[in-house]
Amino acid sequence: MNRKIILLASLALCGAIWTALPRSLSGQAPRSYAAHGSAGVSEVDLRAAIDPLFDDPAMGQTRALVVMRDGEIIAERYGDGFGPGSKLISWSIAKSITATLVGLMVSDGRLVLDAPAPVPAWSQPGDPRAGITLRNLLHMSSGLEHVENGDPVYDSDTVRMLFMSGAGDMAGYAEAKPLASRPGTAFQYSTATSMILSDIVTRALTASEDPDVRRQAMMQFLRGRLIEPLGLASLTPEFDAHGTLIGGSFMHATARDYAKFGEFLRRNGEADGRQILSARWVRFMRTSSPLDPSYGGHMWLNKPRPEGRRDILFPGHGPSSLFASLGHRGQYLLISPEQGLTIVRLGFSNEEEQAAVRQQLARLVELFPGG
Repeated sequence: MNRKIILLASLALCGAIWTALPRSLSGQAPRSYAAHGSAGVSEVDLRAAIDPLFDDPAMGQTRALVVMRDGEIIAERYGDGFGPGSKLISWSIAKSITATLVGLMVSDGRLVLDAPAPVPAWSQPGDPRAGITLRNLLHMSSGLEHVENGDPVYDSDTVRMLFMSGAGDMAGYAEAKPLASRPGTAFQYSTATSMILSDIVTRALTASEDPDVRRQAMMQFLRGRLIEPLGLASLTPEFDAHGTLIGGSFMHATARDYAKFGEFLRRNGEADGRQILSARWVRFMRTSSPLDPSYGGHMWLNKPRPEGRRDILFPGHGPSSLFASLGHRGQYLLISPEQGLTIVRLGFSNEEEQAAVRQQLARLVELFPGG
């Protein structure tokens, strides 16, 4: 096994590879707190809730934080070397963007939520994977064999798919996995599942296997249906060598553009007075799946998990209607329609530090009426 590849994969999963991300040229860390009457909180209280995210070493490194209330930015702060123009990696926030693309396809009539997922690798007569539906994939209940986190790290399917033997065709690696359980009977969080969804959307756009054609078809769809309508000018996705959007992990955008995406979901798929995504699809994304109340359609929900599973958000603090898109190493996009609130926190925190970050974000959410 190539030790250099293993080291690269390990560093990438722990968030150590950031050299390609733009930084603010000044090296300064701008901060803005603009609370006013309509925000329902004071500037003093906002500062007290936000500053520990940057200043307390127990929370790791916060690189960007944006708080929007009723569509307006009321607080914004950046870590040293980062600013409003810095593109930061999504990690699994990308999964919710991929689910949005699937929703657009369903609204167009090109995909069907409860029909067998159109994956050529599963189309042979008698293949038990042919029963997997889009709903199963979006709910992380496909039944496909998968190890999300390994010990050591390179023993996970996620690392093998993203950085090792599966990197040339990530969806192909994911789609080749056998069933470990009957579809719809077991919850298994899986980055590979999101790659399968990316491939399904791409195949609905083009029948070509040419990587350039696949990549161009997806970029045209992304620009026309999401980037331009929402004004997400900074959104920069990555593709694998087969031309498949790496829809489970690798997108880059500014904190403000992640917040715009959150606002779009808070407004039930509406942007600038136009219904871009079906409100029904947004409701699906934020509705509990049958096997885990804290997970919807590629979104996390602020609800307790079944016994034996660690809570991902902070149930009991803030509204139970709050939903979120979360990424590796402490990327948080929190959306609370009940409070008119969208919060983005991007940074680098280990598991212990993320527990402290979650507690602090819960305090921030609870500042606002309805929290």
